[in-house]
Amino acid sequence: MGLRKENRILKYSLITISFLFLGIFLILPLVYIVTTALKSGISGYIKAVTDEYAVKAALLTLEATAFAVVINTIFGIAAAWLVTKYAFKGKKILSTFIDLPVTVSPIIAGLIYVLTFGRQSSLYPILDRYGIQIIFAVPGIVLATIFVTFPFISRELIPVLTAQGTDEEEAAAIMGAGTGTIFRKVTFPHIKWALLYGVVLCTARAMGEFGAVSVLSGHLRGKTNTLPLYIELLYQGYDFTGAFAASSLLVILAVVVLILRLVIEKRGKKELDLNR
Repeated sequence: MGLRKENRILKYSLITISFLFLGIFLILPLVYIVTTALKSGISGYIKAVTDEYAVKAALLTLEATAFAVVINTIFGIAAAWLVTKYAFKGKKILSTFIDLPVTVSPIIAGLIYVLTFGRQSSLYPILDRYGIQIIFAVPGIVLATIFVTFPFISRELIPVLTAQGTDEEEAAAIMGAGTGTIFRKVTFPHIKWALLYGVVLCTARAMGEFGAVSVLSGHLRGKTNTLPLYIELLYQGYDFTGAFAASSLLVILAVVVLILRLVIEKRGKKELDLNR
């Protein structure tokens, strides 16, 4: 009875701490964003989120996110399959490099791209000759977004593929199945929920990227400002209603991503229980 009572005290103490933490660091900021965004009324909110520059910033954010998700999905599947299904020299080095964006500051990543493709780079004359602009242009924003998000999908797939092993693929190969058939019929059913989960995480991270994009964008209003950069621009201009209205768009997108994440987790768990 004493142990049960002690566990009950610990249980409710942890619950209180958790909800208090979430209330201070999550709920209160979200409430403040919503109330400030609606400070000028519904008409003021609609005017702020339908502003020409706000719409362009949102579209650029979605464009960069789409590119990052598609490219990182292809890379994530290829890298995870390579690391888990093949033995080769340099596997640990490759695995380390996959995690590199997690350890490198996004601002440092942005500076690396500036040094690689900027005017002082040896590549710049070649790019300029063919009219290719990366720094202070959309391609630079896309590159920065891809860089900071490319570990997410591969890191969701690697544990699943490692646990799966290679027995099923080898059996399919012995029976004459080709690589494409093996992937579609054997490998993909095992990784589809992990892949979708990784895509959701990649999407969430890409939409909120600020540091690397800030270095590469040049802050050209209406051209290279993503939604986070546009919010900063409004805030520095003391347009608090506009800044928080634009912030609410990111909050809405985050809620959508969260719902997708919960649905994917639920479906994946249900399918796993059925397979057992």
